Amino acid sequence: MNTSVFLAQLMGPVMLVAAIGLLVNPEAQRDMARQFLDSPPLIYVTGFIVMTAGLAVVLNHNVWALDWRLIITLFGWMAVIGGAIRMLCFSAVKKIGYAMLDKPGAATIGGVVWLIIGAVLCYFGYFA
Repeated sequence: MNTSVFLAQLMGPVMLVAAIGLLVNPEAQRDMARQFLDSPPLIYVTGFIVMTAGLAVVLNHNVWALDWRLIITLFGWMAVIGGAIRMLCFSAVKKIGYAMLDKPGAATIGGVVWLIIGAVLCYFGYFA
């Protein structure tokens, strides 16, 4: 199986479920985010996990073609950078996170974006 297709099959459904959770129950997601932001050890551990997953993607799929595969590469790099930031800058992550939570439409916008990207990845991973 092609690496791009495998990663699309892996990432697409996860993004769809996360998006649906954001759109269906935004207040519960906001409460969970607040609890997350109040725990520096949890921010660090998730940074470690996200950076490791991002490196796994980038090391196996660093494809800079102008097609759907670029989504996977960009998410891999964003995970590497985002994970490193979580590990190095707890207070900045907390400050940015609370600023995002203060924006009422942020969860909806994020949910719609993740829904679209998840659907695109599912399409190319399972149907194309």
